[in-house]
Amino acid sequence: MGRDGYTGLAVLAASLGLFWATLGLERHPMVPVGPGFYPRIVLGLTALFALGLLVADVVAHRRRAPASVAAAGEGNYPLVALAFGVFAAYALALPWLGFRISTFLFLVAMPAVLERPAAPRRWLLVVAIAVIATGVVYYVFEHYLHVLMPRGRWTGF
Repeated sequence: MGRDGYTGLAVLAASLGLFWATLGLERHPMVPVGPGFYPRIVLGLTALFALGLLVADVVAHRRRAPASVAAAGEGNYPLVALAFGVFAAYALALPWLGFRISTFLFLVAMPAVLERPAAPRRWLLVVAIAVIATGVVYYVFEHYLHVLMPRGRWTGF
């Protein structure tokens, strides 16, 4: 089993443990959806994907001959650090710029960091996806779930 298999196993165990912890959350009789409803959906999907990763890694290692296994330690660590830096900047910008502006900037910056769009048309696609995703998430949380998203101290937006 390789790194993906161990990662899948760890995420599967954590997801199932946290899923089990949500079963003890008390449900208010007047509210149709309890506090554990959405975490259970997310944790259930996470466990399912982790199981898929684990199975795929085990199957891949059974097919692969031992001589063809890639050397351990290969990775693009500067890119990983840069991606974490972009996420940290997003988290720090939320209270100052608010959810909508920070999320839009994050969704434009992350694809640019991971794989810079080569053509102007690709940049337009990145911006369009960022606008749509930010709008949909904001609308669902603010209007459907009635969860207030952070407003910016600098923007009030």
